[in-house]
Amino acid sequence: MPVPYWRLSSFYFCYFASLGAYLPFWSLYLKNIGCSAEQIGELMALLVATKIVSPHLWGWLADRSGRGLALIRITALLSALAFAGFLYRQDFQWVAATTICFSFFWNATLPQFEAVTLVHLQNQPQRYSSIRLWGSVGFVAAVLGIGRFLDDFAIDFLPAIITALLSLNWLTALITPEAIQVKQHAAKGSLCAALFKAEPLAFFTVYMLLQVSHSPYYAFYSVYLQQSHYSATETGLLWALGVCSEIVIFLGMYRLLKHFGLRSLLLLSLLLTSLRWLVIAYAVECYPLIIGAQLLHAASFGIAHVVAMQLLQQYFGNGHQSMGLALYSSLSFGVGGMIGGYYSGKFWDLLGGTEVFAMAAWICGVALLIATIGVRTTKTR
Repeated sequence: MPVPYWRLSSFYFCYFASLGAYLPFWSLYLKNIGCSAEQIGELMALLVATKIVSPHLWGWLADRSGRGLALIRITALLSALAFAGFLYRQDFQWVAATTICFSFFWNATLPQFEAVTLVHLQNQPQRYSSIRLWGSVGFVAAVLGIGRFLDDFAIDFLPAIITALLSLNWLTALITPEAIQVKQHAAKGSLCAALFKAEPLAFFTVYMLLQVSHSPYYAFYSVYLQQSHYSATETGLLWALGVCSEIVIFLGMYRLLKHFGLRSLLLLSLLLTSLRWLVIAYAVECYPLIIGAQLLHAASFGIAHVVAMQLLQQYFGNGHQSMGLALYSSLSFGVGGMIGGYYSGKFWDLLGGTEVFAMAAWICGVALLIATIGVRTTKTR
C-alpha cells in the first residue's frame, strides 16, 4: 500500500505551525496580560504536566480500540475548542484551567499520530525524517509570519491566531487515511518486561533530563531576548533559524544513521546541547554566537528526536509501540517539562536568565554522563 506522504506531511505541518505560533510567543503574551515570571513558569509546567497522564490514557484507548486515527481527530478538535477558552478571560485562574484542559487533548495528539505514521512506514522506516521535516517547515512559517505580525500589531491577537491554526490541524486529521497494520506475531512479553531493563530506564532518564534542560528555552528564551533588546522579528528569526537547522538534519539523518551508531549520535547530541545552553547563558548579546547556538538546535532536538524514535522501536517493537511512544512523551516531555518549567519560573527572577541557562547546561551534562554509562545500543535501521 502506498504511503500517503502529503497527507501525513500536512498534519505535521499544521501541528507544528500551531506550536510555532505558541511556543516562541506565548510567554510574551502571558507577560503582556500581567503574569509574573513565576506564574509563567507554573503555566508552562501545567502545559506539559498533563503529558504524564494524557498520552497513557489515549494510548491505551488506541491500542484497545484499534481506532487511533479516530482518537486523533477527536483530540485535535477538542484541542481547538479548548484553546478558544483563552479568548474569553485573562485572569490567572481561568488561564491555568484552560491550559490544563487544552493540554490534556493537545498532548495526546502527536504521540498517537507518530504511531500512525510509523505503521504507514512499517516497510520504509527510513522515510520518517522526510515526512517529519514538514512539521519543522510549518514551525518556521508560523514563527516568521507571527514575529513580523507582532512588530506591527498587538499581541492580543495571538490566541485567535492559534485557535485558527489548531482548527486547521483538525481538518488535516480528517483527510489522513487509517493505517493498516501488517499482521505480525503477538508481542513477546509484557510492557513491564520491556520497560524494566537497564537500557530503557537509562534512556527515559536521559530524555527526561534533556527536556528539563530545554524548559528555560521553551518558557523564557523569547523573554530573555526581549530583555536583551531583540525585536519580535529578530526573535522570530532566531527561533526559525533553529528549526531550519532541524530541517537540514532531518534531511541528512538517513545518511548519518547508516554511518554512525545510535549511541554515538545520542552522546554527540547531548554534548552539543550542553554547549548550546552555555552560549545562550553567557553570550546572549553576541549575535554571531547566538546564531551558532540556534544552529545547534539540529543536535539538541533534531538528532535527539530521531535517535529516540529508533531506540523506542528497538526497545518496544510493534507490539507495544503506542504505549512506548506514550511513555516517551509522558516521562520526557511530561515529567521533564513539568520539573523544568517549574524550576525555570522559580529561579528566573531570583537568579536571572544567565544562571538558569547555565543550570540547564549542567543538567544536560548529567544526562550525558548517564547516557555514556547506560545506553549501549549501536544498531541502526
